[in-house]
Amino acid sequence: MAGTRPPHLKPPRHLSKSPPVPKPEATPRQAEHGGPKGEEPTRYGDWENKGICWDF
Repeated sequence: MAGTRPPHLKPPRHLSKSPPVPKPEATPRQAEHGGPKGEEPTRYGDWENKGICWDF
C-alpha cells in the first residue's frame, strides 16, 4: 500500500511530527468592474459575446 511505512521500519528519531496544515480562509467573491454582464463568457472554453462564439 503506497504511503504507509512497513511495520518493521521506524522513522528516524530526529524527525518530529509535522504540524497540522491550516485550513484556507474563505474569501468573498467580488464583482468584476468593467467586465461583461451575465454569465462567464469563457464558460464553454471559448469566448462568447452576444451569442457568437469566438475560438482563438
